[in-house]
Amino acid sequence: MTLPVYLVGPGALAGRGVGDVVVLDGAEGRHAATVRRTRTGERLVLSDGAGASVVGSVQAVGRDTLEVRVEEVREDPEPSPRLVLVQALAKGDRDDQAVETATEYGVDEVVPWQAARCVVRWQGERGERSRRGWEKVLLAATKQSRRTRLPVLAPTAFTADVVERVRSATAAFVLHEDACEPLAGADLPDSGDVVLVVGPEGGIAPEEVDALAAAGARVVRLGPTVLRASSAGPAAIAVLSAVRRWR
Repeated sequence: MTLPVYLVGPGALAGRGVGDVVVLDGAEGRHAATVRRTRTGERLVLSDGAGASVVGSVQAVGRDTLEVRVEEVREDPEPSPRLVLVQALAKGDRDDQAVETATEYGVDEVVPWQAARCVVRWQGERGERSRRGWEKVLLAATKQSRRTRLPVLAPTAFTADVVERVRSATAAFVLHEDACEPLAGADLPDSGDVVLVVGPEGGIAPEEVDALAAAGARVVRLGPTVLRASSAGPAAIAVLSAVRRWR
């Protein structure tokens, strides 16, 4: 069984070596000590969310803290190419589901997209709450899937912003049910950003498709069936991961 993963603050593992003791505190320490009732002697992984991690055993348990003695130091390089999911905002928790599953499948960055046909609008305090919700989903899915790299949550993007991301990407794909070219047959670059664009429940507006294609994106389909906004992005990540990462 793989070891549980807990996230520490940026720089908390810098310079740490075998034999050192790292304190896990804050919300993560409280979760480990109080909720999961971690005991002395148990082994776990501490990660900074940016690829640095240590494997260690628990030396002491406090009310909301753990003291972990380092047994192994690891450094996971950033994946290349990077998989970037541009996910249109969706009703209910469908976009949350998309972000969660995409994280489990290996997405490296998620871009919330305020597409023309989005019913949901991230504005004011409601928008801030929704963004914090995505941050929590990314964190939980990262830990659940035993990742040492937390996906980047980009600023909320409008269509003009997405067009610029596509233009600067090494490769970009727009998922569309009427497309003829399958994503499964696409060649992937060795480096840079691979951008996947997923529209809202009502589909991507024709003028948005045209703008993205003009910026260099290829309009592709996943298969013969139409997927929901919550499943299209993760399915696309899985297709691309199968080509390069799941081997």
